[in-house]
Amino acid sequence: MAEGFARMHGGTDVEAYSAGSRPSGQINPKAIASMRELGYNLATQTSKSLTDIPAVEYDFVATMGCGDECPFVRTKRREDWDIPDPTQMEAKEFRIVRDLIEAKVKAVLATL
Repeated sequence: MAEGFARMHGGTDVEAYSAGSRPSGQINPKAIASMRELGYNLATQTSKSLTDIPAVEYDFVATMGCGDECPFVRTKRREDWDIPDPTQMEAKEFRIVRDLIEAKVKAVLATL
């Protein structure tokens, strides 16, 4: 969802990637439905591993709860976002997490 929000709010000035150390191989259907409510087609994205994204130095990297075990990604700035995993949440709670991610993405974009 963070990649989708970066594309929505950053436009052509932002090149965004979302990847994980243990990708599931599919986008969560709840995330697809939740983003569709905001007019974004998340179904066009794929679940990616960190090895699937360019090996460059990024302006910003957000990690989510991996702490000292986060894989190394070269970046000028890193933040660990304390965001609950919405995977098993009902739609209402899932939307709350979605909106939190959107707010964090907007805040970062304002500083880049």
